[in-house]
Amino acid sequence: MAASVPMPQATGFPAEGRCSYYVEKKKRFCRMVVAAGKRFCGEHAGAAEDFFIQDINAGLKDETEIPEQLVPISSLSEEQLENLIKKLRKASEGLNSTLKDHIMSHPALQDALNDPKNGDSATKHLKQQASILGNIEKLKLLGPRRCFIEFGAGKGKLSHWVDIALKDAEKVHFILVEKVTTRFKVDGKHRKKNSVFERLQIDIQHLCLSKIPVLRERKLPVVGIGKHLCGVATDLALRCLVETYAASCEERNEEPLAKRIKNDKTEKEINTLAKEGNEKNVPEKWTPVAGIVIALCCHHRCDWRHYVGKEYFRALGLGAVEFHYFQRMSSWATCGMRKTSLEASTITAKRKDNQNDDSEEHDDGGYRITDDSTNSLPGLLTVEEKKKIGHLCKLLIDQGRIQYLQQKGFSPALQYYTDPLVSLENVLLTALPNHSSSPETTA
Repeated sequence: MAASVPMPQATGFPAEGRCSYYVEKKKRFCRMVVAAGKRFCGEHAGAAEDFFIQDINAGLKDETEIPEQLVPISSLSEEQLENLIKKLRKASEGLNSTLKDHIMSHPALQDALNDPKNGDSATKHLKQQASILGNIEKLKLLGPRRCFIEFGAGKGKLSHWVDIALKDAEKVHFILVEKVTTRFKVDGKHRKKNSVFERLQIDIQHLCLSKIPVLRERKLPVVGIGKHLCGVATDLALRCLVETYAASCEERNEEPLAKRIKNDKTEKEINTLAKEGNEKNVPEKWTPVAGIVIALCCHHRCDWRHYVGKEYFRALGLGAVEFHYFQRMSSWATCGMRKTSLEASTITAKRKDNQNDDSEEHDDGGYRITDDSTNSLPGLLTVEEKKKIGHLCKLLIDQGRIQYLQQKGFSPALQYYTDPLVSLENVLLTALPNHSSSPETTA
């Protein structure tokens, strides 16, 4: 019997400690008890493999392009480093290095932001979540009848706030993708009849969205979201959404959403939604991916094989070697703010003492230790010069993603979504299908 991932019921959740396999014939979840940390009972253990296809979002592997061993930046000669920086500056000519500010907020987080019990870290995370939510709403992506997929979900707090903001919007599904087991998850607390939360423990590299029943059968438009999605994960998520998933939907020639809504709703429901102002956020023309809103992070963790902007780099006369060094140099954008080892160890200790706090979530990497310190570099680059070069590396890598999305039929944009004092990783990548009202693109 073919396995299946969980499907929604009245509450949208299996009973606590019970199997997450949805038994279609009985219209309920399996009631077998599961082992600690497991989602499925022994009989349905194969269910997690339903949406797994090895390396489906990995990109093409070309070993000939990637040298077996590349020396650290600190081992480069002054001439080699200068040549790399010249290539970077030439490739970046014409790019707008100053992005527009789209720092926003949302009333759904007002009470949380004003909570006097918040520490500095919690407040910073809430400000970022509020701005991401504000940007999602501005793009008209905050509405009923869609599936929000949070990549690198961690505790699931971004989806949590999206759900709060949606109030009683009908037929909303959340898929939280995280490859590691996560403590203190918030998605299990949701019991609204109109929203369903599903957590998938899987690497984005192997995730096939078209195999997830709620997407295959209900054909809900997908909104891809993420807060501080590490370099390589961003590229995997983009390919997962716009290449493997959207392409498979087009091959199946899916029915337009507007037609399904007419067939699926009574006149009374349509009038009610129109009164509430929700109908305006249901796209008139259906597309598998209604939009993408991802807060970018950790470009130094990008990978040439998985990078979606390879074509862009090659057109500039750049390849795997230059990408490797630009990726490493991108960490210089935050090197001036790096804490001392004593401060970093104190922060680590505090995080261990307060593991239920937002500080445990991945943040801007400001405490990273790399082999690329200013003192070990050839030449006399100042910290300020390094920061400018680091930002240029990030911009160039992101521009490759912009071109990729444009070629896939989207109108993408990069903008600052929070103040650098809140997070040094403060760039938001957004994209809408070309037929939607699109944000301004960056050149």
